[in-house]
Amino acid sequence: MLSVASNSFLVLFKLFIGILIGSVSIISEAIHSGVDLLAAAIAMFSVKKSSVPADKQHPFGHGKIENISGFVEALLIFIAAFWIIFEALKKLISSNYIKHAEWGVAVMLFSSVVNYIVSQKLFKIGKDADSIALQADAWHLRTDVYTSAGVMAGMAIIWIGHEFFAAHNINWIDSVVAIFVAFLILKTAYDLTSRSIRDLLDVKLPLEEEDYIRDIISRHPAIFGYHQLRTRKGGHIRFIEFHINVDPQMTVLESHNITKELKQSIWEKFSDCVITIHIEPCDD
Repeated sequence: MLSVASNSFLVLFKLFIGILIGSVSIISEAIHSGVDLLAAAIAMFSVKKSSVPADKQHPFGHGKIENISGFVEALLIFIAAFWIIFEALKKLISSNYIKHAEWGVAVMLFSSVVNYIVSQKLFKIGKDADSIALQADAWHLRTDVYTSAGVMAGMAIIWIGHEFFAAHNINWIDSVVAIFVAFLILKTAYDLTSRSIRDLLDVKLPLEEEDYIRDIISRHPAIFGYHQLRTRKGGHIRFIEFHINVDPQMTVLESHNITKELKQSIWEKFSDCVITIHIEPCDD
């Protein structure tokens, strides 16, 4: 909700100043914030929906809604970036004049500060909740900080140029900065697409996470071996399953207690995960 509110204000603020002074880079930043606003709204919806408990129709929960929302956000960012490049090239050819560049510096500085504060908050909550939707929204805003800083630098150069080098036309810097902003946005969209598709295709957990699970299994004194470790992730929920080999003479209760101990150890590291353990007699 904080992200939605801040982006709503910044979209209107940037759009007003961009149109007023005729800056395509500031208008492109307004579009960037507009995409961030849409992404924040999608993230807010997906985070609420993904936390709904599993039901008969969705026995594995609703976690992948976060991954789908991340993919949709990435597509929107791609579209916005190409539109910015198109508009910047048109302005570059027409060689538009920038009025009151100092206003552009002020609005970009304000935008950078606001987005940095909000993105820091989102990074912390996204990490604590292990939410790809919130982390994606945080990266959107952090990218906006860098692009706003780039636009601010371009506006500052034009401002100084108008004051001290009025005879030279340096307004082309505005379009060049806008194109630079667009390529940064494309990079963000690519990274977000990769992360979202990874979980949608049930790619296994990162190596360090699987190694942590293997270490817990290997250190248990009553387990003689394990195999078929399979992992995946849907939203913030991890799914872990594996087979363990135990003493053939062990009672059902004893083997059940082993699975409880293993699950408890894994849950200490990964709080939101579904663990399935199959017990087999050791065949020597």
